Amino acid sequence: MQAALVDLDDDELFLTAFRREVDARGHVEKLAPFIEGCLADAGRTVKDVDAVVSGIGPGPFTGLRVGMVTAAAFADGAGIPVYGVCSLDGIGGNTRGRALAATDARRKEIYWAVYEDGVREGEPQVCKPSELPDTRADYAIGEGASKYADELPMEAEATAIYPDLVKLVELAGPRLLAGAPTEKLTPLYLRRPDAQPSGAAPSA
Repeated sequence: MQAALVDLDDDELFLTAFRREVDARGHVEKLAPFIEGCLADAGRTVKDVDAVVSGIGPGPFTGLRVGMVTAAAFADGAGIPVYGVCSLDGIGGNTRGRALAATDARRKEIYWAVYEDGVREGEPQVCKPSELPDTRADYAIGEGASKYADELPMEAEATAIYPDLVKLVELAGPRLLAGAPTEKLTPLYLRRPDAQPSGAAPSA
């Protein structure tokens, strides 16, 4: 879970304030204070924010839902637009060569996508590391790559790498600079949530 305040000055992006905590729980209680903390650290207020950028996954259902709802609610309350960006692009968008960006999908699976010089090829996927198809990637990065390095068919970074929030803002930049209208954030779940209504079939 992370939040940041990013400034745009003369077409340059600057990370002004940043908060992160790697924790699978407590998203609801911590994310809003993270946002408030970033504003306080930078000596800014809500009125100084021009737009909100949110990762839209793929990711676990609860954490992704909380993040997107918080982003949309903040933007709505401030009267500013919100834009969504694939979360994996915040990892793979900074790569060179042919790379696999992978995050932990739990259930011993990874969310992944392949990038050629930082540009994603195709749509994000989910599978077990041992069932990864031939991607022709030279290396893998991300929390999923770090956690399942021994099961991946390519070299993997040992240190977990999380989405770069400045990169997410950069990818949303054309929409922001063009004054594009706010977007309805659509999550990339890739699979059903664990919790199902009574009588529903369990997720695969």
